[in-house]
Amino acid sequence: MKQSVYKAAIIAALALWPVGQALAETIRIGEMSSYSANPQSTDSYRKGWELAVKEINEAGGVLGKRLQVISRDDTGRPDAALRAAQELVTNEKVALLTGTYLSHVAVAVADFANTNKVFFLVGQPQSDAIVWERGNRYTFRLFNSNRSQVLALAQLAAKLPAKRWATIAPNYEFGQSVVGAFRQELQRLRPDVEFVNEQWPALGKLEAGATVQAMIAARPDAVFNATFGADLAKFVREGNMRGLFEGREVFSVLTGLPEYLDPLGDEAPEGWTVTGYPVEQIDTPAHNAFRTAYEKSYGQPPKVGSLIGYSEMKALKAIIEKAGSTDTEALIAAARGTTFDAPIGPVTFRPQDHQSTFGFFIGKLAVEGGKGKMVDWKFYDGADYQLPDDVVKTLRPAEAIR
Repeated sequence: MKQSVYKAAIIAALALWPVGQALAETIRIGEMSSYSANPQSTDSYRKGWELAVKEINEAGGVLGKRLQVISRDDTGRPDAALRAAQELVTNEKVALLTGTYLSHVAVAVADFANTNKVFFLVGQPQSDAIVWERGNRYTFRLFNSNRSQVLALAQLAAKLPAKRWATIAPNYEFGQSVVGAFRQELQRLRPDVEFVNEQWPALGKLEAGATVQAMIAARPDAVFNATFGADLAKFVREGNMRGLFEGREVFSVLTGLPEYLDPLGDEAPEGWTVTGYPVEQIDTPAHNAFRTAYEKSYGQPPKVGSLIGYSEMKALKAIIEKAGSTDTEALIAAARGTTFDAPIGPVTFRPQDHQSTFGFFIGKLAVEGGKGKMVDWKFYDGADYQLPDDVVKTLRPAEAIR
């Protein structure tokens, strides 16, 4: 009896030994985001990718190896991000780069990846320059593009009687890109529309009173907003107080995201049409599992940053497994066309522009129980809101298509 128990223990130990040995090896991922500059969004993003890495490693890792994330704070500045990228690649010997938060930072790191031939998966930034005008063969983007959300918003806006539009957005890559895309698409659908006022405050430095008054003076029929964070709160407060939103439709990107909606409390602007993330209302098995795991780990519901961070690591797992290694060229070949399961549904990286088909939500804002809430929302499959291939070819550098 003792001998049989001893033999069983030996067999069990031998069965476990290769896995233990393999997971002693690691795949090192270089990650960065604007942790100190934008904690409101990046803290939840970090929690998301940490949860995914924990799940991946507990399930056996990737190619029998443990994922190890080497994280850096890019402070929201391109120069700091470039120093971090160089240090991660040269000193930490990471296999690839991922992350970033602000679009102009992502563009800078994408240029670094192209020059240094390093695979780079962009996480949160949404500027389309990342995959089009400044796109390169080493850079892929996870989150949905400005264009995909704007195409859907513009289709809804085109149905309004409004002809005179005012816009407000932060004066950097993201704001310029999203306003330009919305204006172009809306005027394509409605040639009679005109944009009578554009406001371009510096990020985080909105002078809300003067800005709102200038917009009112232009007598717009409707408003398109792309401010977020502290700028959004100031814009909403002054707009409500001065009557900017009375009798006017407002279309807004990002405002329905928990990161930006929750801080508004009962000042959330009712009736706005927004993109967002109705996290507690999404009732699918995959999303319920994600939300439950996140709440168990952190004692709070996930935000969109959490969703992106989590999906980012799940995407990398799928890409590395398909590649069979962390060789850069193998990763590029594998990522083109790879599909993985995100909590909100399957996501595919388009071979033609390296943009994913990550979906998004559009709905109206209401105030319930003293806080903002998305209502009458709809999920939009990102695959249905992409530019056609012939247009993409005119936007993307020829060397990026190789």
